[in-house]
Amino acid sequence: MSNPAANFNIGLDGVLRSFGKMRHRWNMRWIWIDKFVEFHSGRRAVAIKNVTLAEEHLHDHFPGFPVMPETLCIEAMAQTAGILVGEAKKFQEKVILAKIKKAVFFDYVRPGDTLKLDATIETVAPEAASTSGKITCENKLIAEIDLMFSHIDKNLAGKEFPEENFVFTGMFKSLMRGAIFTDDKQNSEQDR
Repeated sequence: MSNPAANFNIGLDGVLRSFGKMRHRWNMRWIWIDKFVEFHSGRRAVAIKNVTLAEEHLHDHFPGFPVMPETLCIEAMAQTAGILVGEAKKFQEKVILAKIKKAVFFDYVRPGDTLKLDATIETVAPEAASTSGKITCENKLIAEIDLMFSHIDKNLAGKEFPEENFVFTGMFKSLMRGAIFTDDKQNSEQDR
């Protein structure tokens, strides 16, 4: 008997071709943060996520006791930290989540909770970046999440990606409206 999964081994090139065809048909964006409230360029960002029962995923997870899935908390942190990393490079490169280094959860998230996502850049290199983050709700620690991102335009595999920046669309950049911005480089020069 043959392995049915073998028929689906199309490789990275096949996935990229498929994605290139699909992204024009559907809006494949889900935003899991509501807005940034602090943004320290190249260093730290703080975002807010208001969890409401209007979110469809809460109706099935779990019936009678809705809880925001931990995977979506990780995605919210990835979006917060990913935008921070992208902005550090002036959105010139496509930044994608490469690895979840750590994801430890201490409590669950329920409808009515307001999450504070605090992301800090640990390191930035031409091909990658590392971040650490905490999710809190009313000063109670919900999760600690450390992530690694890849700058796919500088990837070491030599793969070609679309020229269009399909990662940082206007939708993601609009989350930054109203945030308190500081440019640490300008602040340190003014202090001299």
